[in-house]
Amino acid sequence: MGTQLFLDTHPAVLDQPADADPWSEFKVESASGVLVLLRQVRDSSIPVNLTAPGAEQPLCTTLWALDSATGRMSFSAPDTVAGLKDLLAAGRATGVAYLDSIKLQFDVEELTLVKGVRASALMARIPTTAYRFQRREHFRVRTDPRQTPRGLARHPARPELSIALRVLDVSLGGCGLHVPPDAPSIRLGSMMPQVRFELDTEARFVAGVTVRHIADIRGGAGVRLGCEWEHMDNAGRRTLHRYIEMMQKRRRLLSLT
Repeated sequence: MGTQLFLDTHPAVLDQPADADPWSEFKVESASGVLVLLRQVRDSSIPVNLTAPGAEQPLCTTLWALDSATGRMSFSAPDTVAGLKDLLAAGRATGVAYLDSIKLQFDVEELTLVKGVRASALMARIPTTAYRFQRREHFRVRTDPRQTPRGLARHPARPELSIALRVLDVSLGGCGLHVPPDAPSIRLGSMMPQVRFELDTEARFVAGVTVRHIADIRGGAGVRLGCEWEHMDNAGRRTLHRYIEMMQKRRRLLSLT
């Protein structure tokens, strides 16, 4: 299974003819509506992929702050992350984030780097428009933290060390894992071939994962690993599919109450 289906980090091409906007039905044109969506991204520490014009790979980051009074927003900006120079040179990018089954895309302009004592931040102008696309390939659902969803594995760089990582979200293409700040770091591209996933009392299976993206979680609460499934058998896929359907139904019922 290719990574593009799960991560789908590249923005959609939104070239517009002069006489019409074919994407108008997906467009959020009110500044207040865009702010509501961005606040969801910020409050849930959802990864945001920033792609500079012409860049091959996006920069994976998180939205730290929104200041509607000044019209500015800030993203995390680790100094060691590749792709930061391309963003700063361009001064603008396209942002992509996922709110469950919705792909959110927006322009990020007037990009500047602000260096602090403990951390750096990418500052930009808050966009006044955004696009909401329904994802068709893989629906991502957030897990229920009350069930203590976790993945049990051996650390990829220290096989003698057993680790338990909280599962933040899952889809048929991959999952998001939380690495607490006091845990040994896990590098991009690392593979954990045998992870025992315990999403709830019934949804349990073993699968491998490869780390495709790493993003800081706001407030110094560790990092989020964006992982792709590897070596999952049919029984595991059926279990995962049932879990995703159950979580989607639960969310729909909650939205009606």
